[in-house]
Amino acid sequence: MRLLYEFLIQSLWIAFLAYWFLMAANVKKTERLEPAGARALRLLLFAAAIVLLCAPLRFTWVDVRLWPASRLSFFAGALITLAGLLFAVWARVHLGRNWSRSVTIKEGHELIVTGPYALVRHPIYAGLLAGFVGTALAIGEVRGVVGFALVAMALLLKLRLEEKWMREQFGAAYAAYAGRVAALVPGVR
Repeated sequence: MRLLYEFLIQSLWIAFLAYWFLMAANVKKTERLEPAGARALRLLLFAAAIVLLCAPLRFTWVDVRLWPASRLSFFAGALITLAGLLFAVWARVHLGRNWSRSVTIKEGHELIVTGPYALVRHPIYAGLLAGFVGTALAIGEVRGVVGFALVAMALLLKLRLEEKWMREQFGAAYAAYAGRVAALVPGVR
């Protein structure tokens, strides 16, 4: 049982990342790419979150327990992590060759508004955020909350730029889509 507690969450994230990198090869060519500084900042925020969540940082303020460790909080967190990651994978599959790890405009870029994109405009970000919420719940320490906050900051910066570019690229069609579909949480504008 100890191994399950030590490796379940990490295994979910490793499987997700392996899938993510394997699927990154078959995408459309890029017409427009976000600045390198924005990509570097996001990478730095994600790296800091990963260190907080995975590195053995014992006897520091980041390991302060926020709620008692229990099977319920651990498995609820693991389930939320799994659900968030699966939602992100569904969105990635549905997006197909339009996907990119950076904010881009692709050759022949299409506005996708079906599947998970009918629920929220940024389902990959929503899924990742849910995954990090689940991880924070399972860990139950300050580092989980700080890691989530860093990832949320990175994704919100990316979301803002992506929204701007999608409005420029698709004009009234994107404005109408944004008017009927929430950005990250269904029903929350």
